[in-house]
Amino acid sequence: MAGPETKAAIEWLTSVAPDPGACRWEWERNPQGIALLPAGRRWDVLILPGELGYPTLDVLTRLIDRPGPVLADFGESRMGFFVPPGTVSRWIGTGVRGCGQGTWIVVPYPGRATGGVRWLIPPDGSGTLTDAALLELAMHEAAGAAARDARGAHEGWDPREGRPES
Repeated sequence: MAGPETKAAIEWLTSVAPDPGACRWEWERNPQGIALLPAGRRWDVLILPGELGYPTLDVLTRLIDRPGPVLADFGESRMGFFVPPGTVSRWIGTGVRGCGQGTWIVVPYPGRATGGVRWLIPPDGSGTLTDAALLELAMHEAAGAAARDARGAHEGWDPREGRPES
């Protein structure tokens, strides 16, 4: 039986479906435990490559207690951050795919393992989303740290020690 937070998450997610009952039915009967939901109504989704997404999530969780929902594929190649609707139409950046008005996303049932996508941070039903400016700040910090690590390794520096490797 689903707990109150999972029930609230289900209600929040299915509220954007053209037919919320059909969405719940699909989740319960689809062996993969997924449903397609339209983006752009209550949220947009910014999809980052995994090599940027995971460090970005690390930075984000240091900045705030609870970011909005975050999805990841099981191949670890992509992560989707739920942001306020309209974000995608204003987003300027490379390497980040946006799902907004007119697009659909694969959404797993909250609290269940699925075949191809999973929640890293499940929705709590409150409507909490990640602020796009904060996400961008976290992305910049994560990318900067990766560049410093790569530069240090390339130049013979130990990035953990800040000195030449021995």
